[in-house]
Order: sequence, then structure tokens, then C-alpha cells
Amino acid sequence: MHVSTPSDDRPAASTSAGDPAARPSRRVFSPEYKLAIVAEYESAANGEKGAILRREGLYSSHVIEWARARDAGALTGGPAESTTSTKRAKRSAEQVELEKLRRQNEKLQHDLTRTQMALDIMGKVRALLEGLSESAENDEPRRTS
Repeated sequence: MHVSTPSDDRPAASTSAGDPAARPSRRVFSPEYKLAIVAEYESAANGEKGAILRREGLYSSHVIEWARARDAGALTGGPAESTTSTKRAKRSAEQVELEKLRRQNEKLQHDLTRTQMALDIMGKVRALLEGLSESAENDEPRRTS
């Protein structure tokens, strides 16, 4: 009979140092599965919804996202839909640069609008302070010596 010692329970140093941990694979759900889970979730009573999520290993955000996709018509359940939605169309370098420049232009337009509003407010504050200064000078009694 072999009695294990604490050193027997540890993996060998050569195996743990040389092999990195395997990356977990991302789960992929078919449109049919998504539609079935959304239907089951929506038809369940409030107390049973959590049990469905635990049984399937899902989060409520999954079901919410899938229901929105179904309502938008993105979950048709056809095989062509699942392949086209997972692969993005390749964009040319010009398209990428154009999109980047559009985002930059939009940001600069937003910054310009904010700066113009700030300058407008500062002009109004200056006019208000000048008016208050003039009225304060007029309200002071004149000293006669």
C-alpha cells in the first residue's frame, strides 16, 4: 500500500513549466438553439427562468441579446444566416482609412461645437460681470470730504 506524500500530489516541475495552460474554446450557439432557449425562457414563470439559465450555463444577458436579435430578424434559423453573421466582409485599406477619418471628423465637429458653446457662455458671463460692476459703482454713495 502506497501512502502519498505532499510531494507526490504536485505535478512534476518539467510539465508545469514547459506547457502553458490550454486556451478554452469559445462556445458557439446555433440559431435554432438560441430560438429554442428564448422561447422556453419567455414562456417560463419567473421562478423557473433562473433554473433554465443554470441548466444551460447561460447568463440572462445571452437571452436578452438573442431576443433582440430575433426581434430584429437576425435569427432566422437558416444555415446561410449563421455563416454570414460570423464572418465579416474584408474591407479595403481605403475603406478602413475612410471610416477612421469619418470618426475623427465627427469627433472634431463635436469638440468644435463644445468650444463654441463655451465661448458663447464666457461672453455672456463677461457682459453680466460688466453690468454688475457698473451697477455696483453707481450704487456706492459718493464721499465728500
